[in-house]
Amino acid sequence: MAGLKSRSGILLLLAVLFFVLLPPVSSLLGEQYLISFFSRILIYALAAVSLDLILGYAGMVSLGHAAFFGMGAYGVGFLAFHFQESTPFLFGIEGTDNALLSWPFAMVFSATLAAVIGALSLRTSGVYFIMITLAFAQMLYYLFVSLEAYGGDDGLSLWSRNTLGPLDLSDDTVFYYVCMAALSAFLFISWRLVHSRFGQVIRGIRENELRMQTLGYATWRYQLVCFIIAGAGAGLAGALMANQTEFVSPGLMHWTHSGEILVMVLLGGMGTLFGPVLGATVFLLMEDILAAYTEHWMVFLGPFLIFIVLFARRGLYGLIVKGEKHGD
Repeated sequence: MAGLKSRSGILLLLAVLFFVLLPPVSSLLGEQYLISFFSRILIYALAAVSLDLILGYAGMVSLGHAAFFGMGAYGVGFLAFHFQESTPFLFGIEGTDNALLSWPFAMVFSATLAAVIGALSLRTSGVYFIMITLAFAQMLYYLFVSLEAYGGDDGLSLWSRNTLGPLDLSDDTVFYYVCMAALSAFLFISWRLVHSRFGQVIRGIRENELRMQTLGYATWRYQLVCFIIAGAGAGLAGALMANQTEFVSPGLMHWTHSGEILVMVLLGGMGTLFGPVLGATVFLLMEDILAAYTEHWMVFLGPFLIFIVLFARRGLYGLIVKGEKHGD
């Protein structure tokens, strides 16, 4: 067992070294585009980890997670738009390009949406839960398509990235490390969460909700809190994505986007936290490499995903760290 634990530790150490050293190595090799590309990977890894909280640990299969991702992006977009136009936002809130204000606002924006959607969706279970989260995401998608004041279907462009104290986010290397710090912080919080009493209850609900109710736990409340935390995490990922691309659009909320994030979790390994990071990395690398040869790159991804689902129940992470205790 100690060997397995060391294998997990070695994998984590190698991953940290890889991501820390990537910018200087990329600059040394003259491959600056890799910094921006891996910033995107870090952002999607954050979104995938947030989905893993409700999917891998709480057993809630959501096809609407992109709604929180998109709301986080639009939270930044709304404040930036009104800052550029020098007009007030809702309830007289002033626009801003300050990340210390925009990013928490984006997280609260997404978390509030998650609270509303979760409060209604968690009244159902199984396929009904899947369909109602999908329905909410599509409703929001079409709502934002209709908002002509904010670009409608064409989306909304930002003049520049947010400001963050002395840090220059317009520098791709600085932005990369900020994305890495955000992912690391959310991973740490999530790890502490799933190994706490709260995490034990959530996993108990996943295994047998009726038994947990019999033991006196308010299962709906625990599930809702977990859903809200996941929504806030996806909102932060959306805020980072808005900054990287300097553009937001309703497409970020589309159900196909939710499906891609779900595939990242399945590919990396549900209920592992670090698996979704691996899944996001492999998924986006495959997309980038295969798309250079064919626009139908998902034809190759499909069989690969089927193989993982059939022969690696805990995804790529499970293949590397065989026999490790579930949830570690």
